[in-house]
Amino acid sequence: MPHQSKLDRVDAYLRTHDLESIWLATPHLFSWLTGGSNLVERAGETGVAAVGYDGVDTTVLTTNIEAQRLLDEELDDDVTLESGPWHDTDIESAVADRATRPAAADFSRPEFDAVDRVELTQPLTEIDIDRYRELSRDVAAAVESVARSASPSDTERSLAGSLHGTLHSRGIESTVVLVGGADRVERYRHFTPQPVAVGSYAILTVVGVRDGLNAAVTRTVWFEDIPAAFERRYDDLCRVAATAYAATRAVGRSGGTSGDVFASIKRAYEALGYADEWQNHHQGGALGTLGREWIGTPRGSDPVSLPMAYAWNPTAVGVKTEDTVLVTEDGIEVVSETGTVPTRTAEAVGFDFEITVSDVLLP
Repeated sequence: MPHQSKLDRVDAYLRTHDLESIWLATPHLFSWLTGGSNLVERAGETGVAAVGYDGVDTTVLTTNIEAQRLLDEELDDDVTLESGPWHDTDIESAVADRATRPAAADFSRPEFDAVDRVELTQPLTEIDIDRYRELSRDVAAAVESVARSASPSDTERSLAGSLHGTLHSRGIESTVVLVGGADRVERYRHFTPQPVAVGSYAILTVVGVRDGLNAAVTRTVWFEDIPAAFERRYDDLCRVAATAYAATRAVGRSGGTSGDVFASIKRAYEALGYADEWQNHHQGGALGTLGREWIGTPRGSDPVSLPMAYAWNPTAVGVKTEDTVLVTEDGIEVVSETGTVPTRTAEAVGFDFEITVSDVLLP
């Protein structure tokens, strides 16, 4: 059975919208509720199974191809599973035939209301917070392991392959893997891996997914003495990140918007001598069942939920910092910290707050 905190959230959704049942078949929401995966092929809106809840029972619909595997490997024993011949119908039609109505679904059918994913999944539930701590730590450990075993002659693509494999071995899907070497990180902010040697240093960025949740981590590894100019920029960007998280908590507690957080980010860039740098790349934002629930912008109107996971990613030429951070009413926790790499403490601009984040790595 799904965790009680998830069922409580779905019960509230059913009551608020006067529904008899809700059905989830997109991979991220199926995993969010069940903790299992319905993903076989990444193309398409829905997976190979749908989960429904009517206030009492949790039911999974699938085909005879998938039924036994889902029972054995993806679902709890007390979830009811119903299957039909693979050639008889598709998952969406099977749900339409089975659902008690009025109902809502996270895929498009005229019989169903559309699920409001944000209302359903935000803020984080109790089990989401526990899973975020485990996921973020595992993503960071995978990235740090690859970074520390890298060498200047490794190509960006070979390191990207190692990242995919290391994450997969931990049960983590890698929806974003960026690797940039010394030349390309100076020129591009999204350094999609190429068949070129990384050279004197590399930046590795990953978004990893497990249990329907997304965690983001960036790590930098240097293979020679770190230039003073790089050290200064990295330290400044860590201060921008500290400012972003302090502002996130303050704005979340006061009921403000993502644009309010972004205003503090802009002021931090300006105070540190990078007045226009924010215009060269997005600064990150909220994490959840999507890799970005929202991206902060100057006029952003998204509500800042607490408790929630955030990954702000300040950048400058050749430099980037990024961690997954849990922000609650009571505090700020870097959940992508492994405790096995050097750290540095950064002071926020305009807030009485310091954050400890991962430092530049050495192989």
